[in-house]
Formats: sequence, structure tokens, C-alpha cells
Amino acid sequence: MPPNLTGYYRFVSQENMDNYLRALDINVVLRKLVCLLKPDKEIIHTGDHMVIRTITSLRDYVMDFDLGVQFEEDLGPVDGRKCQTTVSWEGDQLVCEQLGEKRNRGWRHWLEGDQLHLVRRSPAQLAKFQSQRAG
Repeated sequence: MPPNLTGYYRFVSQENMDNYLRALDINVVLRKLVCLLKPDKEIIHTGDHMVIRTITSLRDYVMDFDLGVQFEEDLGPVDGRKCQTTVSWEGDQLVCEQLGEKRNRGWRHWLEGDQLHLVRRSPAQLAKFQSQRAG
């Protein structure tokens, strides 16, 4: 049975975010701004429904979805694109596949103790994030 990811997670670190955003053709000004952010995560996980809120000092981004059900994701706040997104479990990892203008795009979340890991995938780059469960 997959883990329940419900909780609030504080930003710890990120690696390779600028190269990841460059691979998505994000302009230099937005890349620099995003790389300065230290996003926290709030996850509400109830059965097959999840809400993942990414919280920054600039803007919050909310994903509200049912596991295994494709939906249109508006990435306007991130890169101005829309894609067809499906999030499902692969073992103990929450896996997101985003189909759209950019191929081979998505992410993986998993827990190791109180550490929430996130690896974002773009066409040619990976960005890694680590957060610590709060409370």
C-alpha cells in the first residue's frame, strides 16, 4: 500500500533548477526568479484524491486531482503552457506524467523518513528538491 503523504513540508534544498528551466525554454528573468524561491509543500492525501499546494513568497500553485485520472493542467504560472497530466503510484513513489508541447516532462515524489523528495524531469534535465516534514 502506498504511503499517505499528507503533511506540511518545509524547503531544504534544490539542485539544477536553472538547467531544468532552461530545458523548458523558460526566459532568463523568470529562471533567475524561480531559482531564488524556497517553496514549501502542503499535501492533502485522501484515498485516491490529492491536493498538492506549492507555497512561495511570490505565488502559490495548486494541483487538485484524482490519482490515475488524466486532467488538463494549466502551467500558466510556471511556464505559460497547458498539458494533459496523470499522477499515479509506482510502488512508493508518486509519479506525474505531463503530455504536451514539451516531451519527457513530469516528476516523482517519495518519502524517506520525514524527508520529502521531488525530482522534476524536463526534456534533457533533472532538478532535485528536498523538503522536511514540519511538526
